[in-house]
Amino acid sequence: MATVLDSIKEANTEFLKVMRSQGGLPQIDKQPSKHVAIISCMDTRLLYILEPALGLMRGSAVMIKIAGSRITESFDSAIGSLLVAVYELGVTEIIVITHEDCGMAHTTASSLCEKMKQAGVAQQDIDAIKPQLEGWTLPESDATVALNDIVERLKQNPYLPKTLTIHGCTMNPNNGKIHFLENK
Repeated sequence: MATVLDSIKEANTEFLKVMRSQGGLPQIDKQPSKHVAIISCMDTRLLYILEPALGLMRGSAVMIKIAGSRITESFDSAIGSLLVAVYELGVTEIIVITHEDCGMAHTTASSLCEKMKQAGVAQQDIDAIKPQLEGWTLPESDATVALNDIVERLKQNPYLPKTLTIHGCTMNPNNGKIHFLENK
Protein backbone atom coordinates (compact mmCIF):
# COMPACT_ATOMS: atom_id res chain seq x y z
CA MET A 1 0.00 0.00 0.00
CA ALA A 2 1.39 3.37 -1.05
CA THR A 3 1.97 5.96 1.67
CA VAL A 4 1.53 9.71 1.41
CA LEU A 5 5.30 10.02 1.23
CA ASP A 6 5.41 7.50 -1.63
CA SER A 7 2.86 9.52 -3.60
CA ILE A 8 4.80 12.74 -2.93
CA LYS A 9 8.05 11.14 -4.15
CA GLU A 10 6.26 9.91 -7.27
CA ALA A 11 4.74 13.33 -7.88
CA ASN A 12 8.14 14.98 -7.49
CA THR A 13 9.74 12.60 -9.98
CA GLU A 14 7.00 13.40 -12.51
CA PHE A 15 7.27 17.14 -11.77
CA LEU A 16 11.02 17.08 -12.42
CA LYS A 17 10.51 15.23 -15.73
CA VAL A 18 8.01 17.86 -16.87
CA MET A 19 10.21 20.74 -15.73
CA ARG A 20 13.25 19.28 -17.52
CA SER A 21 11.23 18.87 -20.72
CA GLN A 22 10.27 22.56 -20.46
CA GLY A 23 13.84 23.72 -19.87
CA GLY A 24 13.62 23.83 -16.08
CA LEU A 25 12.12 26.34 -13.70
CA PRO A 26 12.92 29.96 -14.45
CA GLN A 27 15.50 31.34 -12.04
CA ILE A 28 14.02 34.08 -9.89
CA ASP A 29 15.35 36.32 -7.15
CA LYS A 30 14.66 35.34 -3.55
CA GLN A 31 13.46 38.88 -2.85
CA PRO A 32 9.73 39.20 -3.54
CA SER A 33 9.12 41.23 -6.69
CA LYS A 34 6.07 42.97 -5.15
CA HIS A 35 7.86 43.63 -1.83
CA VAL A 36 4.94 42.11 0.05
CA ALA A 37 4.59 39.44 2.73
CA ILE A 38 1.33 37.52 3.00
CA ILE A 39 0.28 36.02 6.32
CA SER A 40 -2.48 33.52 5.76
CA CYS A 41 -4.10 30.55 7.39
CA MET A 42 -2.85 27.04 6.67
CA ASP A 43 -6.38 25.89 5.72
CA THR A 44 -6.22 23.37 2.88
CA ARG A 45 -9.05 25.12 1.04
CA LEU A 46 -6.73 28.07 0.35
CA LEU A 47 -4.26 25.92 -1.58
CA TYR A 48 -4.19 26.97 -5.26
CA ILE A 49 -6.75 29.76 -4.83
CA LEU A 50 -5.03 32.25 -2.54
CA GLU A 51 -2.18 33.29 -4.82
CA PRO A 52 -4.22 33.60 -8.04
CA ALA A 53 -6.98 35.45 -6.17
CA LEU A 54 -4.34 38.01 -5.16
CA GLY A 55 -2.67 38.11 -8.58
CA LEU A 56 0.52 36.56 -7.19
CA MET A 57 2.92 34.23 -8.94
CA ARG A 58 6.09 32.43 -7.92
CA GLY A 59 8.53 35.05 -6.67
CA SER A 60 5.91 37.76 -6.09
CA ALA A 61 5.56 37.55 -2.32
CA VAL A 62 6.81 36.00 0.88
CA MET A 63 4.16 33.53 2.09
CA ILE A 64 3.78 32.82 5.82
CA LYS A 65 1.11 30.27 6.71
CA ILE A 66 -0.01 29.73 10.29
CA ALA A 67 -3.18 28.38 11.84
CA GLY A 68 -5.84 31.08 11.80
CA SER A 69 -3.26 33.65 10.65
CA ARG A 70 -2.85 34.12 14.42
CA ILE A 71 -0.12 36.31 15.81
CA THR A 72 -0.39 36.77 19.55
CA GLU A 73 3.15 37.47 20.74
CA SER A 74 5.50 40.36 20.06
CA PHE A 75 8.02 37.71 18.99
CA ASP A 76 7.33 34.19 17.77
CA SER A 77 8.23 32.27 14.62
CA ALA A 78 5.75 34.26 12.51
CA ILE A 79 7.23 37.58 13.66
CA GLY A 80 10.72 36.16 13.13
CA SER A 81 9.75 35.30 9.56
CA LEU A 82 8.43 38.84 9.08
CA LEU A 83 11.67 40.31 10.43
CA VAL A 84 13.64 38.36 7.82
CA ALA A 85 11.14 39.38 5.12
CA VAL A 86 11.35 43.07 6.03
CA TYR A 87 15.00 43.50 6.94
CA GLU A 88 16.63 40.93 4.64
CA LEU A 89 14.26 40.61 1.68
CA GLY A 90 12.99 44.18 1.27
CA VAL A 91 9.31 43.69 2.15
CA THR A 92 7.51 47.02 2.59
CA GLU A 93 3.91 45.81 2.87
CA ILE A 94 2.18 43.06 4.80
CA ILE A 95 -1.22 41.60 3.97
CA VAL A 96 -2.91 39.51 6.64
CA ILE A 97 -5.58 37.19 5.29
CA THR A 98 -8.13 35.41 7.43
CA HIS A 99 -11.00 33.46 5.97
CA GLU A 100 -14.60 32.56 6.59
CA ASP A 101 -15.33 29.31 8.42
CA CYS A 102 -11.83 29.08 9.92
CA GLY A 103 -11.20 26.02 12.05
CA MET A 104 -9.42 28.19 14.63
CA ALA A 105 -12.80 29.75 15.44
CA HIS A 106 -13.76 26.40 16.95
CA THR A 107 -10.40 25.45 18.45
CA THR A 108 -9.82 25.86 22.17
CA ALA A 109 -6.85 25.22 24.42
CA SER A 110 -8.93 22.63 26.26
CA SER A 111 -9.81 20.73 23.08
CA LEU A 112 -6.19 20.72 21.93
CA CYS A 113 -4.96 19.58 25.34
CA GLU A 114 -7.52 16.78 25.48
CA LYS A 115 -6.52 15.53 22.02
CA MET A 116 -2.85 15.76 22.96
CA LYS A 117 -3.56 13.65 26.06
CA GLN A 118 -5.44 11.06 23.98
CA ALA A 119 -2.44 10.90 21.63
CA GLY A 120 -0.15 10.06 24.53
CA VAL A 121 1.51 13.41 25.24
CA ALA A 122 2.64 13.53 28.87
CA GLN A 123 0.39 15.54 31.20
CA GLN A 124 3.34 17.58 32.49
CA ASP A 125 4.14 18.64 28.92
CA ILE A 126 0.50 19.56 28.29
CA ASP A 127 0.40 21.56 31.54
CA ALA A 128 3.57 23.40 30.49
CA ILE A 129 2.13 24.56 27.16
CA LYS A 130 -1.50 25.11 28.16
CA PRO A 131 -1.07 28.80 29.18
CA GLN A 132 0.45 29.58 25.77
CA LEU A 133 -2.34 27.68 24.01
CA GLU A 134 -4.95 29.63 25.98
CA GLY A 135 -3.49 32.92 24.77
CA TRP A 136 -3.10 31.68 21.21
CA THR A 137 -6.43 30.00 20.56
CA LEU A 138 -8.94 32.53 21.92
CA PRO A 139 -11.76 31.43 19.62
CA GLU A 140 -13.27 34.21 17.56
CA SER A 141 -16.04 33.24 15.18
CA ASP A 142 -16.02 36.59 13.37
CA ALA A 143 -13.11 36.57 10.90
CA THR A 144 -13.17 40.38 10.67
CA VAL A 145 -12.81 40.85 14.44
CA ALA A 146 -9.91 38.39 14.52
CA LEU A 147 -8.34 40.13 11.54
CA ASN A 148 -8.57 43.58 13.12
CA ASP A 149 -6.82 42.23 16.21
CA ILE A 150 -3.97 40.70 14.18
CA VAL A 151 -3.47 43.83 12.05
CA GLU A 152 -3.40 46.02 15.17
CA ARG A 153 -0.88 43.72 16.86
CA LEU A 154 1.41 44.01 13.84
CA LYS A 155 1.08 47.79 13.71
CA GLN A 156 2.03 47.99 17.40
CA ASN A 157 4.86 45.45 17.19
CA PRO A 158 8.06 47.09 18.49
CA TYR A 159 10.32 45.12 16.13
CA LEU A 160 8.63 46.13 12.87
CA PRO A 161 9.28 49.54 11.31
CA LYS A 162 6.45 52.07 11.43
CA THR A 163 7.01 52.65 7.69
CA LEU A 164 5.40 49.28 6.86
CA THR A 165 1.99 49.34 5.25
CA ILE A 166 -0.20 46.66 6.80
CA HIS A 167 -3.46 45.54 5.20
CA GLY A 168 -6.05 43.04 6.28
CA CYS A 169 -8.57 41.06 4.31
CA THR A 170 -10.89 38.12 4.64
CA MET A 171 -11.40 35.48 1.98
CA ASN A 172 -14.26 33.19 1.17
CA PRO A 173 -12.53 29.79 0.83
CA ASN A 174 -15.30 28.46 -1.39
CA ASN A 175 -15.14 31.06 -4.16
CA GLY A 176 -11.97 33.15 -3.55
CA LYS A 177 -13.76 36.48 -3.04
CA ILE A 178 -11.68 38.88 -0.96
CA HIS A 179 -12.95 41.70 1.25
CA PHE A 180 -10.37 44.27 2.39
CA LEU A 181 -10.59 46.09 5.70
CA GLU A 182 -10.77 49.83 5.51
CA ASN A 183 -7.40 51.31 6.54
CA LYS A 184 -7.60 53.33 9.74
